[in-house]
Amino acid sequence: MRLDDLRPSDNMDDRRGQGGGFGPRLAFGGGGLGLVAVLAISLVFGIDPRMLLDGGPLPVEQTQSQGGPRADDAAYTFTQRVIGSAEDVWAPLMQERGVRFQAARATVYDQVTPTGCGTGQAAAGPFYCPSDGGIYLDLNFFNELGQRFGAPGEFARAYVIAHEYGHHIQNLTGVMDRHGSREAGADSDSVRTELQADCYAGIWAVRADRRFNMLESGDIESGMQAASAVGDDTLQKGVGRGYVVPDSFTHGSSAQRVRWFKRGLESGDMAACDTFSARTL
Repeated sequence: MRLDDLRPSDNMDDRRGQGGGFGPRLAFGGGGLGLVAVLAISLVFGIDPRMLLDGGPLPVEQTQSQGGPRADDAAYTFTQRVIGSAEDVWAPLMQERGVRFQAARATVYDQVTPTGCGTGQAAAGPFYCPSDGGIYLDLNFFNELGQRFGAPGEFARAYVIAHEYGHHIQNLTGVMDRHGSREAGADSDSVRTELQADCYAGIWAVRADRRFNMLESGDIESGMQAASAVGDDTLQKGVGRGYVVPDSFTHGSSAQRVRWFKRGLESGDMAACDTFSARTL
């Protein structure tokens, strides 16, 4: 990815190194990986999933010296630029649709943080909270994306951020109010909501590239690899149940996530992302 022309966003909340309290169970209202990832990552790290779902403490990995630079500073700057480009892409698109654009607040934190949806847990992956219009990300997830989920590269990381920003667009356009159910199932509103956010991530990518000449060779393939890596079926077979249970899907299969991401890329048009009217996902 070429980052030079991407504007760093001012809508950032850097809570790294602040620690976090423990509170009520997180409401996964359109979040990143959700319950499937909680179970998967719990198995990888040997953590009791009840701790993650009920707001229990997590082991904290120290990534900085007191008052000094952090190992994830470059990842923070990267996130800041991707968020800025998302603002630049979506603000005019919302204006065209007569929707008032309000930028999402992106919060970067370590392990645990308070949110408008309860206590945010890093082990659930990046997530969006519709109650406060915030995107929440523990930057250690980027390492997990490459090492544990087999999706390395900057654009794979950018796809994850863009997916969460897609949830913010759904919140602004009223999709979350109309289709905010978190019921699971291969044809559920939850899956359709997540696949639309994948499609919106594709729209961001193609429009940001048109404006900023952002994409380089291999970037699109990296994004599709990330979309495939976090499909419900792949997670369930890999480090979850060991077999696929479509009735428990919350985000869609790997093939579906790639398909809708590509649809956004190829069209650049929000009308092409109407997963709720689609007969076949």
